[in-house]
Amino acid sequence: MTEAVTGTDARRLTLLGHGIAGLGAGLTSALLATPVEHLKIRLQMQIQRAVADREFKGPIDCARQVTRHRGVIGLWSGFTGSLAFRANFLWMFGSIELLMRGFASLKGTPFETSTGTANFLSGGLASFSFWIMAIPADNIKNRMMASPLNAARPSFTSTMRHVYTTVGVRGFFAGLTPCFLRAFPTNACAYYAYEGLMRAFDAEKTRH
Repeated sequence: MTEAVTGTDARRLTLLGHGIAGLGAGLTSALLATPVEHLKIRLQMQIQRAVADREFKGPIDCARQVTRHRGVIGLWSGFTGSLAFRANFLWMFGSIELLMRGFASLKGTPFETSTGTANFLSGGLASFSFWIMAIPADNIKNRMMASPLNAARPSFTSTMRHVYTTVGVRGFFAGLTPCFLRAFPTNACAYYAYEGLMRAFDAEKTRH
């Protein structure tokens, strides 16, 4: 999964390698993220103004009710949707590396940018590729997690069919614009900070 860097003796991870690393990171994170996200979605779905009128009084009460109806494994309701959603980290990691290499290739030209600017733009722009690919699975995942506790847990495929038959293809892309608005600044700042710390630790990657 490595390749030679032109003009040097160094080697670097291929774009495919970066994508696979992102895929592995996403699938691994789903194991821990699913229960928390499940509770978050159920709490966010409550629209009652008064706390006394709400089905769940807070995250602990929500977890208690979920486990009472579905057992401990019920906290992982929507796990297949979470896996499908987080697998799209493949596009995020691959896109960031592709963009960073593109900015590195501009060195010595009138379009050369500082390393920090390249980090910021790469993180922000790569988030677009992630959400374009991930938003269908995100919508399916959210519906799976929000299903009534007294009903059978829906499967990924049955939820996908339900979205398509009731809303159509556009249902898979609901919420894409807000995701874009949030994703660019969030991911741009996160990647800027990550690469900045990597440089501070003298561990910057070889890209050119």
